[in-house]
Amino acid sequence: MSKRILIVDDSEMIRNYHAYALKSAGFEVISAVNGADALELIYQHHIDLIITDINMPIMDGYTFIENVRKEENYKTIPIIIVSTEDEAGDKKRGFEAGADLYIIKPVDPKNLVENVKLLLGE
Repeated sequence: MSKRILIVDDSEMIRNYHAYALKSAGFEVISAVNGADALELIYQHHIDLIITDINMPIMDGYTFIENVRKEENYKTIPIIIVSTEDEAGDKKRGFEAGADLYIIKPVDPKNLVENVKLLLGE
């Protein structure tokens, strides 16, 4: 059974770009356009890893991660932030919210897949 990755980004192009790389590597992918939609998905599906943007409407990535970490079943799920925000304060806030990795866009697809596999222990 393949691992299921949740991609959360308000850009359809970015969601599709990441999904293509991950599906090509054998992962199952579901996606959401913001943190609020993503929270609904984690209640409906088993998720093995989350990739999220920071700047999104309705619920940003920091708030989404904080909410995920409050859920007993998702306290230890690997979370990767993929963002254009490159300031040290943004990264610090991401790790304080509960992210495991912070990557700056644009992401090399091979690098993304390697990091996903690393965090999943594959």
